[in-house]
Amino acid sequence: MKLYFNIEYHTKPGEKLTLVIDEKDSAVRNHTMFHTENGLWKCEVDCFSKSIDYKYQLKDERGNILREEFVKHHLNFPHNYKEFLIFDEWNSKNFPENYLNNKILRNKFTQLKPQKLSVLKKHTHLLRIEAPIYNPDWEIVIIGNTFSLGNWSYENAVHMSQTDFGIWEASVEIPEIQMIQYKYAIYDKTQRKVIDVENGRNRSTAPNNQKDVLQIVADHYFKFKSYQMYHDAGVAVPVFSLRTENGFGVGEFSDLKKLGDWANNASLGIIQILPINDTTANYSWTDSYPYAAVSVYALHPQYISIENLDYELPKDLIEEYENEKSKLNSLELIDYEKMISSKWKYLKAIFNLEKEKIYKDRSFKKFIKDSEEWLLPYSAFCVLRDKYKTPNFNIWKTHKKYIAGKIAPFFSSKNKDFDASMLHAWVQFQLHKQLKDAVEYVHSLGISLKGDLPIGIYRYSVEAWTEPELFGMDFQAGAPPDQFTEIGQNWEFPTYNWEAMKNDNYRWWKNRFKALEQYFDAMRIDHILGFFRIWRMPISATQGILGYFYPTIPVVLEEFKARHIPFDFERYCKPFINDQILWKYFGEGTFKALHFMDKNSDGTYHFKEEFNTQRKLSAHFKNQPEDEIAEKLVSLCANVLFLSEEKNGETVYHPRFNLFKTDSYQYLSDWEKQSLYELYQDYFYKRQDYLWKEKAMEKLPVILNATNMLICGEDLGLVPDCVPEVMDELAIVALKVQRMPPGNLPFYNPKQASYLNVVTASSHDSSTLRQWWKENEVLTQTYFNQQLSQHGEAPKDLTPYLAEIIMKQHLYNDAVLAIFPIQEFLATDGNLANPKMDNERINNPAVFPHYWRYRMHLNVENLIENSGFNAKISNWVNDSGRK
Repeated sequence: MKLYFNIEYHTKPGEKLTLVIDEKDSAVRNHTMFHTENGLWKCEVDCFSKSIDYKYQLKDERGNILREEFVKHHLNFPHNYKEFLIFDEWNSKNFPENYLNNKILRNKFTQLKPQKLSVLKKHTHLLRIEAPIYNPDWEIVIIGNTFSLGNWSYENAVHMSQTDFGIWEASVEIPEIQMIQYKYAIYDKTQRKVIDVENGRNRSTAPNNQKDVLQIVADHYFKFKSYQMYHDAGVAVPVFSLRTENGFGVGEFSDLKKLGDWANNASLGIIQILPINDTTANYSWTDSYPYAAVSVYALHPQYISIENLDYELPKDLIEEYENEKSKLNSLELIDYEKMISSKWKYLKAIFNLEKEKIYKDRSFKKFIKDSEEWLLPYSAFCVLRDKYKTPNFNIWKTHKKYIAGKIAPFFSSKNKDFDASMLHAWVQFQLHKQLKDAVEYVHSLGISLKGDLPIGIYRYSVEAWTEPELFGMDFQAGAPPDQFTEIGQNWEFPTYNWEAMKNDNYRWWKNRFKALEQYFDAMRIDHILGFFRIWRMPISATQGILGYFYPTIPVVLEEFKARHIPFDFERYCKPFINDQILWKYFGEGTFKALHFMDKNSDGTYHFKEEFNTQRKLSAHFKNQPEDEIAEKLVSLCANVLFLSEEKNGETVYHPRFNLFKTDSYQYLSDWEKQSLYELYQDYFYKRQDYLWKEKAMEKLPVILNATNMLICGEDLGLVPDCVPEVMDELAIVALKVQRMPPGNLPFYNPKQASYLNVVTASSHDSSTLRQWWKENEVLTQTYFNQQLSQHGEAPKDLTPYLAEIIMKQHLYNDAVLAIFPIQEFLATDGNLANPKMDNERINNPAVFPHYWRYRMHLNVENLIENSGFNAKISNWVNDSGRK
């Protein structure tokens, strides 16, 4: 079988195209293409398969790949032809047919039955377009300038067959020898007519008068108009925040069914939640932090429903259970410690009573077999964590170092820890069943689920224990100073060893996405900037301010010399402390602070060896955190100009964030200040961009091609110029929060949102709209007049009327998703809004660790029954075209 490939691609001198073909049951083959004229590249291939996947690569004269397609082409060849003339287009990830071909739309078309395409020997052309359309009443047709294509007549349009999800094909005989012009159009089966034609210029292809050769025109990118594409509105709420009549003081997976019922009544098509992985480290309220999972696979036991287990509670515990349930459900906020200890008490009681039946359960055995790769180390980790009363495997008496062969016996019935291991495995089995049950129910309503993938892992997690080589255990991840905190954020997570992950083609990340894809249709990647660069601190630091971006192009000594900067390690890299600074920090407490310092010969001071890092100071004050000088000493430790790093046997340097705001900077000469400021600007805003883009493009295409979920990226904060470029190229949906605009704008106007965006009024890290309204009267007044177009003085409180205006601003635009926290929906109704406004905040990033304990003040059942409220929201959603 002969294949003649043709693609138009304009290259620079020295560049060439390569065709990479993956035949089924055959090796991958590379074929060099040849340039003919006007940017047309050709290649002739002998093929022995009726189905192939392939992609194009752009290479330089040395054979280095400059660009390649991230989404492969796929073609099937009819049996009655031996030669095929193929006309292709470069396939970009950000073509709608690629990012719309995701789990959200596939779940909405579960009844789709692919149609068979009939290719006759007389046919000259097979036209093919990839166009996932969200309306089941629509199909794709072709109109063109030849008699065979209807002479541009809608009534004579050629109907195409949907041969696979979103793939439309038509095999036609076009005997005319003129240049063929055509367009694709949308045909409505209920109206029985063409309702719209794609945008843009006419498409064209050459006539085919070669006998026994089928010309395949493989088009990409149906030129959609905005209304023809998928748009949705949704609600964001952590699972733990759901309040239902059957809860246990915390939201559970089964409660998602009721949330789905409410969302359905309100015409909302997507539910967004926070991470749901197990964070159990100490069984204390600090475990309420959902972004510090001890396993990226295991689900959190707090979400299990005791009443929906495979086995019932022992009768002698029912009364006690009901009493505890009543007390916990009556609380305004989550009592994490009481809730989790009680759930474990009942889980253990049921497990111990029904152990023999559980071990014989075939479904449980299958779950263990299918999940053993992660479930065995997780169960062993839990047993050892509980035995030694700490997740810190470095101080366990046994199994400090993970050795698979020594962990395997934990799943052996002869092992003394077998029952304890099986308990954790069984709880995961029940969690999986309950979540899958909830997901299937929500899907049956036509509603999608959007999950949340944390950028980091917990330092003492299963993954850090089993695969420490994949992580930078000597560092901590966090974020630089921002509007939430002036000292930055220290999440205390290890960083990633991207080189090690690259060596096995990012297996760890692919598996993580596959695990989440069992439950979710869309995924929010927390802090997607971490795939470009991460803010990291040495272990000696406690505040994010003492971090720097990694990877980076650092400052080396030669650069200081070239800029004539009088670099001095002690002056630039150690805290600068003189009498004036001491008085500024400590005032009357200066004498007490001097206990931690020694005086230099020039009258300045330095910290004593035992107190010369933030970590050492924090450890010293651990048992006396209220000491008035403790926090000030830790802050004084950050009064440096540069951070040093040992790299490949050389010391390199990173300017401290906001270097020019330090007290150390104020005591430099004006000339030195200017030189350092210019170096700072170059380091943070110029030199790194290409490197960060290169690093992101190494890993993101590989990782994201492993999933069919719609991918959204949380891209807030200090965003380099390359981030929106990469996100656009890879069709990663960006996040737009109105009060966190890019650039120097006071607010983001959601009406300006393009399609690949999620718009929202608030996030789980921000105050609610009602809280924010009262934070800054001047800013609120500006927002009231300029953004909401209201006259006069802003009211002291956010009224339901104004909350409604804000919601509608976010609904009426081109963004693919408009998702609002549940609190903002309730703010539009004076009878439903929480009287205790400050109970509604989920997280404050400036406070770490923070107690994540927000609960809805109303039962979801109350919302389901509130027909007037639901009809109001439904009208907004439908009127805005989001349903």
